[in-house]
Amino acid sequence: MAELVVALDFPDAASALAMARALEGTAPWMKVGLELFTAEGPKVVTGLKELGFKVFLDLKFFDIPNTVQGAVRSAVRLGADMVNIHALGGERMARAAMAGCAEGTLPGQEPPLVLAVTMLTSMGAGDLPVENAPAPSDMALDLAVKAKQYGLNGVVCSGLEVERIKGACGDGFACLTPGIRPASAEAGDQRRVVTPEGAVRSGSDFLVVGRPITRAERPGEAAMAIIGEMRRAG
Repeated sequence: MAELVVALDFPDAASALAMARALEGTAPWMKVGLELFTAEGPKVVTGLKELGFKVFLDLKFFDIPNTVQGAVRSAVRLGADMVNIHALGGERMARAAMAGCAEGTLPGQEPPLVLAVTMLTSMGAGDLPVENAPAPSDMALDLAVKAKQYGLNGVVCSGLEVERIKGACGDGFACLTPGIRPASAEAGDQRRVVTPEGAVRSGSDFLVVGRPITRAERPGEAAMAIIGEMRRAG
């Protein structure tokens, strides 16, 4: 069954860890993104691991291959269970990321997942700053196929694209889906959004949800409601 990943988009570790504690026993995964990691650094990942959570370190590495290899190696040694890079970095960068993952993984440890970001779910048609750009769904599919060829474990994509990506890359190729919004929630700054039930039916393996949980009056209940929607689809 698909797993829920809660996006801890907070400006400081105290707020993020307090939210994580409120969600103990519900979601198995927590996501640490750019804002939180830039503010607090590795200690927030360590704190989440001490609480027993799996951690998705969402830093979207995109640099020369040697730099990305070292960054992924450091992320794995820190304790991240899942990391991501940009698919647009190409084959050499992708293979360097996988090499870094292998270097950071301890003997007997299950290797973390390395995913490629295809198209941000905040982007829609016309947002790419190039002439005659392909539709976001077509570009996401093309990047996903290449990511599999490069040896990555899966991709970050919209739930609108999962079915085609699974068809092209196989069920074993992981799809992590941001832009998840319950039917009653506002889209916010997201554009290519789907409901939890819709994402699971399409084949998503991981669903990333932030504000509908973390800004709810009772975050634990909000998380359980989303998990309920996911189970009804599974």
